[in-house]
Amino acid sequence: MPLAIVIMAGGKGTRMQSDLPKVLHKAAGRALIEHVIDKSQALDPEKIILIVGHQAELVKDSVKHYPVACALQEPQLGTGHAVMQAEEPLQNFQGEVLILSGDAPLFTLESLQNLIRFHRESDAQATVLTAEMENPTGYGRVIRKPGTDSVEKIIEQKDATEEEKTVKEINSGVYVFNAETLFSSLKEITTNNAQNEYYLTDVFGVCFRKGSRVAAWKTPNPDEIHGINTPQQLAHAERLLKK
Repeated sequence: MPLAIVIMAGGKGTRMQSDLPKVLHKAAGRALIEHVIDKSQALDPEKIILIVGHQAELVKDSVKHYPVACALQEPQLGTGHAVMQAEEPLQNFQGEVLILSGDAPLFTLESLQNLIRFHRESDAQATVLTAEMENPTGYGRVIRKPGTDSVEKIIEQKDATEEEKTVKEINSGVYVFNAETLFSSLKEITTNNAQNEYYLTDVFGVCFRKGSRVAAWKTPNPDEIHGINTPQQLAHAERLLKK
C-alpha cells in the first residue's frame, strides 16, 4: 500500500519566546523539522507534504535540499485546516497518509514502522499512536472499547469527565489514515468550538459516527511523544536525542 506523509510545520510557536519559526529551532545540532523529515524519508513514502504557514519562505528555504512538496496554510485555522491543504497535492492518491508534527522529533523510526504495520494488519480506517503517561494532565485521552484495539472516543482534557481523566493512555497527535477516509471526513468538520478552528481530532468523531474502525497502537516509550512548545521542552528534547 503506498504511503504519503503530511508534516505540520505552519505554527508560530509563541511560547518559544523567539521570532524563529518553532520547527527551525535546533536540537542535537539540527532543526527540529530535519529530524522529522529524515525519519519520514526512511519510511520510503511516495510523497512528503510539508504544511507551511508562519514565516513560510524561511521554512521552505531551510528544507529545499529535501525532496518534499510544500503546501501553504494561510490563514492558520487549526490542525484540521492544516491537513486540508494536503488534499490538492495528494489528489488521486490511493493509499495511507501518516500525519506528523514538525515540532515532535523524538519518535523513533521503529515506532512509526510499527504503527503503520499495525494499521494495515488491524484493517482500520484510522489508527492513533498513543502512549501511557504516569501524569497525563493536559493531554487528550484515548478511550478504548474495553479489552480491544478499537478506539471509542478521543477526548480533550478540558472536555473529559472525572472518570475519563483517570485514563492514562494519551493521544500523541500522530495518526495513520486511509486517504479517502481522511479527506472525506475533513469535509464534514466545522469550526464550531471555542477557538473557531478546524480540529483534526474532530475527524475521529466523523469516523465514529459512520462506524469506521479507529484503532490505537501504544508505543512502549512515552518519551517519544513529547512535542516542543517551550525553551525548557526544547532542552529536554535535546537531552533525549543525545541519549
